[in-house]
Amino acid sequence: MARSSSDMPAITPDILLRAYASGLFPMAESADDPDIFWVQPKLRGIIPLDCFHVSRSLAKAIRAKPFEIRYNTAFDRVMRLCAEPAADRPTTWINPLILLLYGELHKMGYAHSVEAWEGNELVGGLYGVSLGSAFFGESMFSRRTNASKICLVHLVERLKEKGFTLLDTQFTTDHLKTFGAIDVPRKQYEKLLAAAMESPDLNF
Repeated sequence: MARSSSDMPAITPDILLRAYASGLFPMAESADDPDIFWVQPKLRGIIPLDCFHVSRSLAKAIRAKPFEIRYNTAFDRVMRLCAEPAADRPTTWINPLILLLYGELHKMGYAHSVEAWEGNELVGGLYGVSLGSAFFGESMFSRRTNASKICLVHLVERLKEKGFTLLDTQFTTDHLKTFGAIDVPRKQYEKLLAAAMESPDLNF
């Protein structure tokens, strides 16, 4: 893991995109850490789009349409809510530099949010980066039951509709495994990534 700090060249959105294209992604030790470090796991989490699984209970909840789903209407707010501590996540790796960089990627058309709204209240969401035919999921938050899960379902439906081939989750969790997330060795991931990077940037 390589660290970027004040004595190293400044990270730009273009550098960040090149890092994604080569299999790297950034994290910070904490929200208060001014630096970031680059991560390239030996095992990479992905959700094969053709193996995405939705439980019966979640499918029933989706049919009830508890939320209005929107895209890219409150990207900065989604990021900031993802950065807030939660019961299952007392600390965060999203620091001010990451907020700034991904905000710039959003303005450039590379970073996107999926949002769950309850009236005028943003109650769940996720964000990530699209490049080639890959979508790199970054983080999600939920303030209502199933809100982030429903956003993930809508994300996958959108990726399939648009012709994306790779959904990168960086790591797997028990939560993501219920949707079909798997770990793949770095070499296998690099082949999937290379194929996705051969595609023109798809319209999210």
